[in-house]
Amino acid sequence: MAKYLFVYHGGSMPNAPEEVTQTMQAWGEWFASMGAAVSDPGNPVGLSTTVNSDGSVTHNGGSNPASGYSIIEAASAEAAIEHAQRCPILAAGGSIELAEIIQM
Repeated sequence: MAKYLFVYHGGSMPNAPEEVTQTMQAWGEWFASMGAAVSDPGNPVGLSTTVNSDGSVTHNGGSNPASGYSIIEAASAEAAIEHAQRCPILAAGGSIELAEIIQM
């Protein structure tokens, strides 16, 4: 099985305590539905910094800032996409960029 990096972009953050609970429950259920395929559930991330090829540094998170990541195992890219299509971040208006991790 290949490993896939899921990079989450956007999505709204819950404000009320009950929304936080519902959001955490949705993520927990999603991870549980994938079972052993969850290699690393990951974490949210802060605003990124970009070091450019000319050595300049940009501190604004880029044009599509990441909001978190996970590492998921799947038999194929299509299977990884199927996992991603059930992710709670989509219901919150976010998106998922996924890429196979190449073993070196």
